[in-house]
Amino acid sequence: MVTFERLYGLKILTAVVICLVLSLHLSASIGYSQQIQRVEIPSSPNPVGSGARALGMGGAFIAVCDDATAASWNPGGLIQLELPEISFVVASVSRKEDNRFKNNPEGDGEQSISLQNLNYFSLAYPFTAGGRNMIVSLNKQHLYDFNRIWRFPLNWSSGNLSLQRDVEYEQNGGLSALGLAYAVQITPDFSLGLTLNFWDSNLNDNGWTQVTTETGRGTLGAAPLAFPFNLNFQSRDAYTFDGFNFNLGMLWRITPRLTVGAVFKAPFTGSLRHETSFVSAITFPTFPASDSKSSTYRVQNEQLDMPMSYGIGFAYRFSDAFTMSLDVYRTEWGDFLLKDANGRETSPITGKLADESTIEPTHQVRLGAEYLIIRDKYTVPLRAGVFYDPSPAEGQPDSYYGFSLGTGLAIGRFIFDVAYQYRFGDDVGGSILKGLGFSQDIREHILYMSVIIHSQ
Repeated sequence: MVTFERLYGLKILTAVVICLVLSLHLSASIGYSQQIQRVEIPSSPNPVGSGARALGMGGAFIAVCDDATAASWNPGGLIQLELPEISFVVASVSRKEDNRFKNNPEGDGEQSISLQNLNYFSLAYPFTAGGRNMIVSLNKQHLYDFNRIWRFPLNWSSGNLSLQRDVEYEQNGGLSALGLAYAVQITPDFSLGLTLNFWDSNLNDNGWTQVTTETGRGTLGAAPLAFPFNLNFQSRDAYTFDGFNFNLGMLWRITPRLTVGAVFKAPFTGSLRHETSFVSAITFPTFPASDSKSSTYRVQNEQLDMPMSYGIGFAYRFSDAFTMSLDVYRTEWGDFLLKDANGRETSPITGKLADESTIEPTHQVRLGAEYLIIRDKYTVPLRAGVFYDPSPAEGQPDSYYGFSLGTGLAIGRFIFDVAYQYRFGDDVGGSILKGLGFSQDIREHILYMSVIIHSQ
């Protein structure tokens, strides 16, 4: 016969077991920021430059770059500007992620996000000194977008323990750089350029925040010892990023029709201020004395190693109205490392130790074309492009593809450009939540609008 005292003692003991099991489970499965630090860049992690004209040509702009956005593509191309100009670019992004959890199919579903931002702003001033043409420009470029929102259920069971959870993961923020660029014409057909990039959190809102919120309901055992419990969990990781690097570029007009451009973007180590908070609570409606609550907070100084990248581009002018361009670009993602306050180096892509991660470089290939409808008082461009834009992942890069279309109007001192880009990837993102058999299909729509105003 089971006495009340014995039954109560068994339930208290079971409650303690639940606390231990749930604590281990939370650390193993969701422990997203407590156990694993990852740097998620939902947008393309390979932003080589800005501007609606360049986007309309599929991003094949290294050897074209004849407007102020050249500071972001290839600063050597800035020398092609003949008049002072001011320019700005705004972007609208809509991204849909069709997520799949092989081990937890109840979490499958579509997640989406939309956002707008000032993608680029510049002031450029050409001049002559020492018998050479030169130019300086001040630029601000938005490079990385961290925005993502996921909401999904996850169920878990082991023996007589079952747990149904509702998970919400939200990431917000981005990284921008303030650039000071200079270019000089070495010969009539050859120029060099340099852009100094200041990734300063005081000048730009440089940083991102990751928040994971989870609520759950569960039961343990069978009657007469079965009883319910609830859990609430939230982790918040806020990062502030500062750093400095430079871009070197050259532009060489080999013939009146063929131009070659090249760019090198230096690796650098950025400083991270990492603020972490964690709150969890497990409650038992029938035995409130067994409730468990905990919270932590800490601030650490960490480092993020940003990788080296470089590219080469070719542009061929079939006529004054028609140009085609091709770019090939490589990024050394194996050098993308996060060093925590204890000196431990991990891959921000996999969350694992650096020597346990296999991250290959990515190679972009971009092909574009521009045709100009030239009239006496105005010009209308028609642009199109295709590209292969892989994202770093464990083992081998995830494959992303896309195309773009663009047009605009140039009249007098004013140039207006608009471009649309469609970027997609299937069965990608496997490095994000590997323990859950995660993968996703990405569909991203981007609209760029640029305005350039030349001085008289």
